[in-house]
Amino acid sequence: MSINSTAAAEIKAAAKAKSGRKTLKAVLFLICFVLFFAFFAVPMGIANMMNTMMNTAYRLLMDTTLYLMAIAVIVGALSAVLTEFGVVELINRVLSPLMRPLYGMPGAAALGIVTTYLSDNPAILTLADDPKYRRYFKAYQIPALTNLGTSFGMGLIVTTFIIGLGTAGGEHVGLAALCGNLGAVCGSILATRLMLRHTAKAMGREAEAEPIDPAEQTSEPTEGKGNGLMRFLNAVMDGGKKGVDMGLGIIPGVLVICTIVMMLTNGPSETGAYTGAAYEGIPVFPWIAEKLDFILHPLFGFSSSAGLSVPVTALGSAGAALGLIPGLLQSGMANTNDIAVFTAMCMCWSGYLSTHVSMMELLHSTRFTAKAILYHTISGLFAGVVANWLFKLLMLIV
Repeated sequence: MSINSTAAAEIKAAAKAKSGRKTLKAVLFLICFVLFFAFFAVPMGIANMMNTMMNTAYRLLMDTTLYLMAIAVIVGALSAVLTEFGVVELINRVLSPLMRPLYGMPGAAALGIVTTYLSDNPAILTLADDPKYRRYFKAYQIPALTNLGTSFGMGLIVTTFIIGLGTAGGEHVGLAALCGNLGAVCGSILATRLMLRHTAKAMGREAEAEPIDPAEQTSEPTEGKGNGLMRFLNAVMDGGKKGVDMGLGIIPGVLVICTIVMMLTNGPSETGAYTGAAYEGIPVFPWIAEKLDFILHPLFGFSSSAGLSVPVTALGSAGAALGLIPGLLQSGMANTNDIAVFTAMCMCWSGYLSTHVSMMELLHSTRFTAKAILYHTISGLFAGVVANWLFKLLMLIV
């Protein structure tokens, strides 16, 4: 009887201790939660803070996530057609000798590079959701698609924008854009290789990649069935529907994460006062970048510490980062060398803090999210360094 009483007392004490730990965690979280919002509320005002938060989320929803959904639908339809008619298999065979030594990925991964370069990071999710595409990959390679695709996100848009600067960007703006693209390629290789090294240890190298939806494992294959027109139409519709699902899945991560990032990047309105408008905030990231200028300047060669605002803003939105460049050029705070670095880092990072969380969630790889973000941070810095010194070297030759 005494033994049972002692055991019961121990169980009760353990339960009480567990409850105490939970209470402590809740209190600590509540304190951090209040301090976080107080950090914005004190300088901005509570009303302005809430209005900015809601307005920023709304603008991101209308200007960013719906655009990404449209991209996902188009890319989903395109990838389904390419897969249905065997183009992906052809790409896999032709490019495997190149992709495996560089990236440690099958040749089919090159299609992910092309689609994200032509559109944006989440385009690769629509490919990864296709069981016919996933069959070319091992299970440990699937999470690395996030790093691979993000490294080339908005590549065409960024490059076109940079070249479009024309004489404002300097005499060698085309060469700067080329160096930036090469820097992004180097960053993508580093990010993908680091991620593969981690996932291979955690998952092994032999397991096959299974469909995200288990029901698709038993679905009857449609490849080769029906006439060409019907196969084309069915593939387009099925791929487009998957794009819609992907677009919806991206929305929470982009709105929540990017709103926070933008509010930690931008300052008040042009008048110097907070108005509650979208994209206002406390410029914490630029402040940190300015304090680290003595390290970052030798690496990236920025002509002014103001140039650091471009890659910092690219953490949340590459499009927003591009919008800063003309003003920097007009004020003389950026030059052609800076443009090479801007191109590399805007491409390689391309808003990864806004999309990595939701992308890893949709790939059912959330346990690797922290590593994916860490490795992509390193690779973006590496891309900027490569672009900087490559442009300097080519300018010596030119």
